[in-house]
Amino acid sequence: MNTGARHSTTATSRGFTLIEIMVVIVIIGIIGALFVPNIIGRGDQARRTAAETDLRSIGMTLDMYRLDNAHYPSTEQGLEALVSKPGGFPEPRNYNPDGYAKRLPTDPWGNPYVYVHVDRGFELYSLGADGVDGGEGGGADIRYRDL
Repeated sequence: MNTGARHSTTATSRGFTLIEIMVVIVIIGIIGALFVPNIIGRGDQARRTAAETDLRSIGMTLDMYRLDNAHYPSTEQGLEALVSKPGGFPEPRNYNPDGYAKRLPTDPWGNPYVYVHVDRGFELYSLGADGVDGGEGGGADIRYRDL
């Protein structure tokens, strides 16, 4: 007996990718690190924590780039290689057509993060509150390798 009703199962379901989940977690961490401590008067520590969170996120993104392309971007290609396909050497062999990041963050003091390709790895750091290489105390550099 046909009642005339039709049931279609053409709905597609789309899950979240690991990268999407990581981005959400990083954003929540940055928001929490920036705003919650500021409310209770710990702005300097909040900015340092936000920079550490950014460095970890950028470091993981660089690792994903390396997994796809068998190398990290050169110093000349820089972190911009995470946003758009870089030219020059070494040419990425399997660059993600969507890139690896939508945009590059600046550190909590408004400065770009510093990236240098070394041997088979990289140096990644924030210049800290003073905005110059080196420094002590609150002005000390915040380095990815020290996290």
